[in-house]
Amino acid sequence: MTNALLEYSTVFILSVFIGIEIISKVPSILHTPLMSGSNAIHGVILVGSMLILGSANSTTQELLGFLAVILATLNVVGGFVVTDRMLELFKSKTPSRKAKSESDAS
Repeated sequence: MTNALLEYSTVFILSVFIGIEIISKVPSILHTPLMSGSNAIHGVILVGSMLILGSANSTTQELLGFLAVILATLNVVGGFVVTDRMLELFKSKTPSRKAKSESDAS
């Protein structure tokens, strides 16, 4: 049990370091597409955590499954909120010429 826990902890810690290195190298213009891909991955994680929660046999498994569902849901919702805010930055704040000419014609 201790050996497996050590292996899982090692993989987790290494994946955190690799993730930080990869994300820090991404240019800011690519953050919105990256968040969209992240949302898709978190959607898969959410479905997987719900499937595991459905087959839980003990209270500990149910508690961990519920926590996984909550955290995955927060990631999905948070990702969509961040993506929406990023896309708002690219919208034009001044009316376009076409909309301006249509309002002048009436």
